[in-house]
Amino acid sequence: MANIPYWRELLGNIIQDAQEKQRIVSVLNVNAVTITRWANNTSNPRMQHLRHLVTVLPPDMRNAMIESITEEYPDFSITASILNHDEEQDEIPSTFYSRVFNTYVMTPKMQRAWFITNQVLQQALNHLDPYQLGMAITLVQCMPPSLDGKVCSLRERTGYGTPPWSVNLEPYTVFLGAESLAGHVVGSCHPRFIQDNDEHKGIVPAHWVEWEKSAAAYPIFCSGKVAGCLVVSSTVPNYFLPYRQKLIQYYTELLVLIFESHEFYDIEAINLRIMPYYRTQVEHLTNFRQRVSSLITERLRNGESVDWRHAEALVWQQIEAELLTMPPYTGVEEDHHSSSTPSPDE
Repeated sequence: MANIPYWRELLGNIIQDAQEKQRIVSVLNVNAVTITRWANNTSNPRMQHLRHLVTVLPPDMRNAMIESITEEYPDFSITASILNHDEEQDEIPSTFYSRVFNTYVMTPKMQRAWFITNQVLQQALNHLDPYQLGMAITLVQCMPPSLDGKVCSLRERTGYGTPPWSVNLEPYTVFLGAESLAGHVVGSCHPRFIQDNDEHKGIVPAHWVEWEKSAAAYPIFCSGKVAGCLVVSSTVPNYFLPYRQKLIQYYTELLVLIFESHEFYDIEAINLRIMPYYRTQVEHLTNFRQRVSSLITERLRNGESVDWRHAEALVWQQIEAELLTMPPYTGVEEDHHSSSTPSPDE
């Protein structure tokens, strides 16, 4: 054991207790063999796993563990706030509220939604996933009503993630409907928290990602009308404890600021259809920017003027109409949404 760093040796001693080993494996959401390989110095953990490992050890072991980990990984760092219980951070800082409202007041209207969205989603991600265990947070918006006056689908507008998700999730936008957790929440205008996908598959509509273990969605509503929802996914089962549920509510309420009044719809106007499997949507989404440019060019040739934002909205509606003519998602396909990003390693 002389050549094994102390933190690995200490971990090896701890996991000799089968019950304690199972507890650590469960909390870190890794394989039991992986923990053993860390202890034997035959595998290297991700930095976020190291940070989380420190938090689940008894307090009297933490300092020695941190010191030894830092010797092996000089870039390793962990703050006092991470070591403290998360419930001590169950409120959004007042300084952040001030920053958001300042942005709302000082930013030109055309840019306001973009700036506030980025502020809120990035702050929420950092607040809800301080250990970077793996989380995706996505803003989902109602599409404008179709010809029958009903909202038929939702669109993932933008999002951010920590590994194994991509940092920027906007390129992976898809349309969602009644087959999704977002659709279920928007259609009912009630939040939903799924703590373990293995226990809820088939009970609540949802697209599950290969590494996604728990998920939450909270409706964005105001004065009895809904504009969309905020969806949060985690690699850790049972992650959405009550205080995190409240945080998601608070961040969702801030997002009300980015929507115009006409973007909120009565619940009676929500009649979501089942949208096609996300992989079959790709060919309609990959050339989005090109389609917007072509539409603007065509309008200019006809002597019409159209700004980029309005052109984007028109193209999104065209794509929605095309998708609604395609076979709907059946739930049979194996769903690995955003599978171009790597899955968690050891």
